Amino acid sequence: MLKYTPGDDVGPLEHWPFDAPESAYRILRGDPVCHGRLDAGGPGHATRSGIWRCSEGAFACTEQRDEMMVILQGRCRISDHATGAVLDLGPGDTAFVRDGVRVTWDVSEAVTKAFMGWKPDRY
Repeated sequence: MLKYTPGDDVGPLEHWPFDAPESAYRILRGDPVCHGRLDAGGPGHATRSGIWRCSEGAFACTEQRDEMMVILQGRCRISDHATGAVLDLGPGDTAFVRDGVRVTWDVSEAVTKAFMGWKPDRY
């Protein structure tokens, strides 16, 4: 079992570059850098969970799975390109994003999230 509380040290993370072609990343502001770790699941599984961290900046991407997330530290705004819906998130906030949705992440304060993703046709 794992427990993450807002503000906790989440341990070591590896660099996760903005290089997945299916996500069609586009940097919009600054030079955001992401790191992450899978704690469960991954290739060949329908689910995966772990930790993701991103430095300040903004980028657009197409989400590649249904994902539930909890913000552990930092602040960000996620905007849905299709609906115009905007989520302002900070420590303790939970959000859900659907597979295939084009969003903008605007990270105003380096953000760390715990996530659980689901992709029925597997990762």
